[in-house]
Amino acid sequence: MAPFHSPTQDPTLALHRDLELIEHLDALGFEEAWIGEHHSGGWEIIADPMVFIAAAAARTRSIRLGTGVSSLPYHHPLILADRMVLLDHLTRGRVMLGVGPGQLTSDARMLGIEPNDQRRMMEESLEVITALLRGETVNRTTDWFTIADGVLQLRPYSHPCFELCVAATFSPAGPRSAARHGTGLLSVAATQESGFDALGTHWGIIEEESTVHGTTPDRRAWRLMGPMHVAETEDEAIAEVAYGYDRVFDYLRHVVPVPPADEGSLEERVKAANLTGSVCFGTPEMARAQIQRLLDQSGGFGAYLFMGGDFADPAATRRSYELFAREVAPHFRHQLAPVAAADARVRNRDGAGEVLTAAIQAGVEYEAEKAART
Repeated sequence: MAPFHSPTQDPTLALHRDLELIEHLDALGFEEAWIGEHHSGGWEIIADPMVFIAAAAARTRSIRLGTGVSSLPYHHPLILADRMVLLDHLTRGRVMLGVGPGQLTSDARMLGIEPNDQRRMMEESLEVITALLRGETVNRTTDWFTIADGVLQLRPYSHPCFELCVAATFSPAGPRSAARHGTGLLSVAATQESGFDALGTHWGIIEEESTVHGTTPDRRAWRLMGPMHVAETEDEAIAEVAYGYDRVFDYLRHVVPVPPADEGSLEERVKAANLTGSVCFGTPEMARAQIQRLLDQSGGFGAYLFMGGDFADPAATRRSYELFAREVAPHFRHQLAPVAAADARVRNRDGAGEVLTAAIQAGVEYEAEKAART
């Protein structure tokens, strides 16, 4: 999710590597990739996730692609909904619409939007978008948009509609909005201390507010995001994330509430972060434990999202995803138990001896028949 790239990289190369990585994820069987919208900051350079998704969809077969997230105050709701429906048709139903108020205050300021108005504007837009996607004709006037007899000329390709998700961090605003509109939830700070502590509370809010608004909550539509990099050993993972660890978190401290950097060597700081669970840079076993920790804290969710932080170089990042696909994902998809049981059944029987005895007996019988014919 995001993705992030240091401003020291060639931006064209970074964008094309993002496309190549999504192709790689598609080949490995990953189910989703989410692409953000940002207009400043220098690290998150995709200005329009829908344009990027259109390019990625043409290069992939099955992976679903989501806007992670579209900043609703920056767009007229009719235009955004109309474009998303078009993208749903072009991808034959492989898109998801993630929405939020906008993360970077520098984006909002360039558009003349007061940061304190962004959450309200998101809610006003989402009300219109969900009504349009239900096929309703909408009339609405606000202090920032007007829609008169607005209606979508295309119904979504996905029936009854593609999936919608609302971004959430620490406050109750995200889960309240998700429950009100019957959408999924994207918990983008799930492994940070405040975000982790809020997971159980957030689902309680969704259940309570869903009752009020007559919507049906679904844990399968809840995504949790966190920083993760997988290698054969923890030391190898730490060595690989030395590529970008300090640069990424230095940027994040300027745009989101991230704790100040700890003192000590990189190895000491990463191992300390691993122990708290705020990151998971280590082995497949550590990755499995991290996801289980999140499952236990939340009570259950639908998907874990890697923060696309450019922590390691492109080659190591590709290896990390492959190791995750091979040794972590099957554990939570419950694919390993049947083959392990089949292996155990073979090993716990004397079948090999019986096969050998039968083969010897067949040979004896053949020789006897051959002798009888001569």
